Amino acid sequence: MKRKIMVFDTTLRDGEQVPGAKLNLHQKIEIAQQLKRLNVDIIEAGFPASSAGDFQAVQEIARSVGNSVSITALARAVKSDIDAVYESIKLAQNPLIHIVLGTSNIHVEKKFNRSKDAVLQMGVDAVKYAKTLLPQVQYSTEDASRSDFEYLWKTIEAVVKAGATMINVPDTVGYAVPEEFGELIRKINERLKNLDDRVILSVHCHNDLGLATANTLSAIKNGAEKVECTINGLGERAGNASLEEVVMGLKVRENYFNGYTDINTTELHRTSRLVSHLTGLDVQVNKAITGENAFAHSSGIHQDGLLKDKRVYEIMSPEEVGADSMELILTARSGRHAFKNTVERMGFDTSDAEDFEQLFAKFLTLADAKKEVYDHDVFYLVTNHRTVEQSSKQLYELESFQVVSNDQCPTAAVKLNKGSESMKGSAVGDGPIDALYSAIKTLVGLEIELKDYKINSLSRGKEAVGRVNIRIEHQGKIYSGRAMDTDIIKASANAFLNGINGILLDLVKDEK
Repeated sequence: MKRKIMVFDTTLRDGEQVPGAKLNLHQKIEIAQQLKRLNVDIIEAGFPASSAGDFQAVQEIARSVGNSVSITALARAVKSDIDAVYESIKLAQNPLIHIVLGTSNIHVEKKFNRSKDAVLQMGVDAVKYAKTLLPQVQYSTEDASRSDFEYLWKTIEAVVKAGATMINVPDTVGYAVPEEFGELIRKINERLKNLDDRVILSVHCHNDLGLATANTLSAIKNGAEKVECTINGLGERAGNASLEEVVMGLKVRENYFNGYTDINTTELHRTSRLVSHLTGLDVQVNKAITGENAFAHSSGIHQDGLLKDKRVYEIMSPEEVGADSMELILTARSGRHAFKNTVERMGFDTSDAEDFEQLFAKFLTLADAKKEVYDHDVFYLVTNHRTVEQSSKQLYELESFQVVSNDQCPTAAVKLNKGSESMKGSAVGDGPIDALYSAIKTLVGLEIELKDYKINSLSRGKEAVGRVNIRIEHQGKIYSGRAMDTDIIKASANAFLNGINGILLDLVKDEK
């Protein structure tokens, strides 16, 4: 009998810890709604004790998608963290408290500076307290792959007796290798089944040696019933096990692993693209499952084989993961119906008539400028429209600009709006973008340093949509800004303003 493997997505918690990948509230909800469509079993929505903003985001996710997906959030083994998790997720239909505490010698001695028995007791006390709040409690033995096995098992045994319903075994620093990690899970699974066969055994693997997916699949083979992953493998340092790779590894080799997931795999591609856009982190072209070249074949021998039978060189079809083998090209003459069908095919909601009309107007503007509009263009048009800040009246908006580029004295003139206030300014710079950013900095009056600037072309043709990603620093804190347009100078200005608006939102939050 095949085993159901639960999928726990931590893109909104561990994935968001990537430098520069900070998401705002509306972006987090957009991703959570897509994870719901993907049909993950559990969403880890954040770390609510870390900030008021994270607490609010977790709470809103619990309200918006918690009716059909289990929602959890991370807590250290302290009462205040556990309280923050409970208060933020309690509105969900099936909430889960997730507690993490280290078990390796280096964590116990260097991180906590306590005895092993004292750290173990911290974990037991935390689980007992969490159980007074909710019935479902997961306990993660941080850095398990570098822990002394008997102490690791002693901890697991104690927290299970204290009431933990899930035990998560993390390879926190990506140290494990598949055969060794599989053996560790097998030993824990055997003992856990004898202790309490209702407890779910889970794994959380990092990718420091490029083995996260392999270690996760090895754990499933050896008894793990739940896997923790992120979309596109995002996460600390080299990232986490990639959800799409683990899920399709199980699906393609279902008979070998004797397991399956409830993931709607046709949503994998659009989920990957949504997360890539909202975080500003590109997916490498040769990335398994969701990379641009994942189903591309350039070799003549490969092409010849594929024309005879796709199975010669394809172990899965692009349609299985939601990658279209053919796309519909839209123009300004395509009309509302064709545009609406394209938007809905990508998984976006079109039920709000007023919102759709605003979106359609933006599409017509793009179609007039670009002539031919591809799926990439529509996707980025919709996601950009959906993530506009609701509090835009407090924020800066670009009204007009003029940039003169030459090898003598590049200049820029800018007009900005902030609510009913309008302001104009100009500046010179080393180049057109430097002049543009200097003019904007003068108008907003903030000390800002540009740390990173990157341009990507998102589609085809001479009028392709370009995306600009920037990272700026203000008072020691890094903010990211993203924008796209057929005019790359305009996209550069809007990306810079989006980063500045992020600073303003932080400042308003601090005042409150």
